[in-house]
Amino acid sequence: MLLKIHAIYQLTLKKLEVLDGIPPLLFRLILAPVMIIAGFNKLNLSNEQMTFPNTLLADPNVVNWFGNSDWGLGLPFPDLLAFLAGWSEFLGGWLILIGLFTRLAAIPLLFTMFIAATTVHWHNGWFAIAPTNPDTSAAQVLEWLSIPGAQASLDNSLEVGERLDKIKGIVQEHGFPDYLYEKGSIAVINNGIEFAALYFAMLLSLIFVGGGRYFSIDYWLKKLLTKES
Repeated sequence: MLLKIHAIYQLTLKKLEVLDGIPPLLFRLILAPVMIIAGFNKLNLSNEQMTFPNTLLADPNVVNWFGNSDWGLGLPFPDLLAFLAGWSEFLGGWLILIGLFTRLAAIPLLFTMFIAATTVHWHNGWFAIAPTNPDTSAAQVLEWLSIPGAQASLDNSLEVGERLDKIKGIVQEHGFPDYLYEKGSIAVINNGIEFAALYFAMLLSLIFVGGGRYFSIDYWLKKLLTKES
């Protein structure tokens, strides 16, 4: 009986292989726009006051942020690092979008996300947007497992909720609530590592699986090269 169930399971997996290009496609569609616009904003590409080839260089404001140790990242060689980060994200994002050299494009982006998480977001904890209800916060699960820092996160959710209630009260009394809430409710941006970590995980997956079956140029190039050889 167990052998029969195992055989059915293996046959089902075999038939589902035709769809295994969908997960990397979805990862690419999520990642590409984020990386492209992040790189675009690090470069002078949209600066009409810049002349070629300066338009290819990093934005001076980004360079200052990379290099300044008081209010920025305090990194060495900020001109070079901002240039590399900008082009890794901008060019790499387009390559990931079309699924060309997917594994190679994901490698520098993986390092970019790691650096962003550890230098920009790390001290803010996990959440990108601070939860306001400890009962529905993912930190509640970590508290059940006695993970250090979980209770502090839950306490922070209570404080965030109190502050948001005060903001909403002020808006309700003195502001324009219908206008201000028309596009969505307000939130406290915690700026933690959440998004950087999720992008890191997706990029790591692409390094292992590539662009995916059918929906990437890599797949068709591989088929063409295999046929010719």
